[in-house]
Amino acid sequence: MNAFDLKGKTILVTGASSGLGKQTAITASEYGARVIITGRNATRLLETHQLLHGEGHLQFLADLTIQSDIDQLVAGLPMLDGLVHCTGISELSPARFITEEIISRTFRISFNASVLLTAGILAKKKLTKNNSSIVFISSISTRYPFVGGAMYISAKAALEAYARVLAIELAPRGTRVNCIAPAFVRTPMLDETAENFSRETVDKIEQRQLMGLGDPVDVANTIVFYLADASKWVSATNLILGGG
Repeated sequence: MNAFDLKGKTILVTGASSGLGKQTAITASEYGARVIITGRNATRLLETHQLLHGEGHLQFLADLTIQSDIDQLVAGLPMLDGLVHCTGISELSPARFITEEIISRTFRISFNASVLLTAGILAKKKLTKNNSSIVFISSISTRYPFVGGAMYISAKAALEAYARVLAIELAPRGTRVNCIAPAFVRTPMLDETAENFSRETVDKIEQRQLMGLGDPVDVANTIVFYLADASKWVSATNLILGGG
């Protein structure tokens, strides 16, 4: 038996229409998982679905900032062996320009959505007991901050704190909870950062990463470890993926 095999496991991946969510769904399917994907963009979500390996995969169009969408998604889910939260935005703003709307939007998408979806799944008992896994995507920026990232980093730090508490609460039922904290990765989100903030900022970030920018598959492979039986004794951790 291969401890990294995901055969027989059903995994939900949020934010699967692009970036890390898309690659995580594809990689999990390559390891044999039945993958359920959700996202807000119907066209891009379908593109992800068509790239999945194997059969039996499902897709749900949902905006996780809307409670009725969360409720509808949870109601349609089968029993899950794993849950990967990839929903989030990277909206950069110097401290003097932060507004209530920026705070609300950032936390609504990058924190509230994951917390409320998890609450719904747990309330409806859609997560299997004994060896199920929840994975959150944080950021190395909670340890190595950068100018303009106050709200992005704050939401990620809140997610890390939430995950540590959740790990304690779910340990008795055999569910492990972990975070991974990647450095900057080549995704559409990084392209948006360069476009909306500055290319110079992104270049400086890349120079700080000794092994350069990561690729989405580097993160996805690590997520597979946390979903697989290979990590059955690993919980409440936050693994930095920084390339040195």
